[in-house]
Amino acid sequence: MPVVRFIKKHTVFCVAAIAALVTAFFVPPDREYLSYFDWNTLVCLFLTLAVVCALRNIKFFTILARRLVRISGNLRGLFLMLIVITFIGSMLIANDMALITFLPLGYFALSVTGQESYMAYLFILQNISANLGGMLTPFGNPQNLYLYSYFNIPTGEFTRIMLPPFLLAISLLAIACLFVKPVKLTIHEEYGEKLNGRRTTLYLALFAISLLIVFRVIPFLLGLVLIPLVLFIADRESLLMVDYPLLGTFFFFFIFAGNLARIEAVNAFVSSLLSTDTLLVSILSCQGISNVPTAILLSRFTNDYPALLLGVNIGGTGTLIASLASLITFSEYRILYPGHGKTYFWLFTLINLVFLVIMTAAAKLFFL
Repeated sequence: MPVVRFIKKHTVFCVAAIAALVTAFFVPPDREYLSYFDWNTLVCLFLTLAVVCALRNIKFFTILARRLVRISGNLRGLFLMLIVITFIGSMLIANDMALITFLPLGYFALSVTGQESYMAYLFILQNISANLGGMLTPFGNPQNLYLYSYFNIPTGEFTRIMLPPFLLAISLLAIACLFVKPVKLTIHEEYGEKLNGRRTTLYLALFAISLLIVFRVIPFLLGLVLIPLVLFIADRESLLMVDYPLLGTFFFFFIFAGNLARIEAVNAFVSSLLSTDTLLVSILSCQGISNVPTAILLSRFTNDYPALLLGVNIGGTGTLIASLASLITFSEYRILYPGHGKTYFWLFTLINLVFLVIMTAAAKLFFL
């Protein structure tokens, strides 16, 4: 049934809608609801996703990535190249879009080189690189964009907070690649795709505008008019491809978090937890309700944004539901390798827990 398929595909969105509805019974809708929403975050997220969809439609990222993959000399080098591409991609186009764009590239690369046995390991490392690579920029992860806007964090301070864990994540991923044998590879297939120069220039210009909006250089209302108008003329399909359930998830969690903050008993309880250890509470919360909902919810109860920022980024590793991006990777792997989901799940959990423990310990000892 279409309804069941929708719920399975957009579980977090449905949970957010139900949570908002339940809390509305305790805090009936009123004018204060309008203060719940961070419209700047919603607009920035929408514009960035729309432009990225347009770039994907002209195969910008795929063509660029394939050219980079061809310079890798062996299987280990291929792993490093794919992880770096995903890592950098998440910094520029957000973690979920980076995975949607570059996971098929990983599948292609291992398939044509006869190294399918490494597919699960590659997908897991690409997933971690997307979640942790996006931590360095405000627009790299949805929760970053929200916290950057909600707390009005200066760009320099944001970078200062996130650079140490970012560098640690790069080091850990590089070490993980050492477990891959440096087998020599040859890719014989030729691909004739060429970039459309005019569209590439146009979409990159729009992407630059969306970044300037994120960094508060251009008013978001101007971008809300300009970018959709240009895309409607140049590639209206990109506007249809935007992850609207993700935007809806933000919308409903704004209501949920805003209502909880107005319930005195809940406010007191959550505030007391965060006062003991914001970092650990946010990391543990991510394991159960994912990092985006955690960022929206806990931001209403604490002003310790450095610890919260670290927590919701590091907390994206761990369980399968700690990050929405991890569910994308799992879904993609099950489609490509039906019947192997359980093996992937346990390997994913093991590797992610190793990253989670190391990153958490480093954050407690050195980053705060």
